[in-house]
Amino acid sequence: MDLNEPDNIIGGKSFTAVAVNSASKAGEWIKSKLGSVTQLSTKYSMHDLVTEVDKGSERMIRNLIATHFPEHSFLGEEGVEPGPEASVKALQDMSDAEYLWIVDPVDGTTNYVHGFPFFSVSIALAHRGEVIVGVVYDPMRDELFVAERGKGAYVHGRKMQVAKEASLCQSLIATGFPADHLVALPANLKEIQAIAPKVRNLRVAGSAALHLAYVAAGRLSGFWEHNLSSWDIAAGSLLIQEAGGTISDLSGEAYHLGVRNVTATNGLIHNDLLADLHAAHSAH
Repeated sequence: MDLNEPDNIIGGKSFTAVAVNSASKAGEWIKSKLGSVTQLSTKYSMHDLVTEVDKGSERMIRNLIATHFPEHSFLGEEGVEPGPEASVKALQDMSDAEYLWIVDPVDGTTNYVHGFPFFSVSIALAHRGEVIVGVVYDPMRDELFVAERGKGAYVHGRKMQVAKEASLCQSLIATGFPADHLVALPANLKEIQAIAPKVRNLRVAGSAALHLAYVAAGRLSGFWEHNLSSWDIAAGSLLIQEAGGTISDLSGEAYHLGVRNVTATNGLIHNDLLADLHAAHSAH
């Protein structure tokens, strides 16, 4: 789809402008509530938290989008039951949507609850299953990462480009600890053990959307994580692609909205990272 076509403007408001406006407003509100969380509950596990701020942020974004595009479909994390099966089903239920907004109202809720300033708002718009707009907003640094399909990716209005490191030993790589402690976490720990000695260093900062934005911005050379949902990855996937990077599942299959185990890199180290992640499970 060519975003120069008028499809990207309906009723005078561009999709990207609405995404940016919604992310900025929600981000400012989230920041204003920092340190005042009163209702904290767990979802899928003791590591999967939700607060009234997540729910309020999602309501705000949903309402802002509906004002401009009432006929569009909406998939937000807080509108879906906890757990991987529910995430998969929610996405399947939306598979016929022409325009689908995919939103994580606070990506990095655990950080948010603890006052650790690494969390974000992630908003993507998919047209017939293909992400055409991606916005990740970090309210603590007032950093807005924006991509439109075919038009590049930007932060602070400057064009982003992935890092130039061509080998793992020069690379700063991020991962995330999964909420599933039975299968995904042990797999992730094995991978960390295999990858850590081969890279310059590892980071686990706790917001998949921001990690993806950082790969797009060249601050990380790569990132991988298990058991993510479409709202964690969708916006970041377009940032990566438009900044010249590569995003796939852990077996190397091209990214689509259903991908849950993700690898994103500058492209140059992609095959090496995948090979080492894979080798972590065949080592005895």
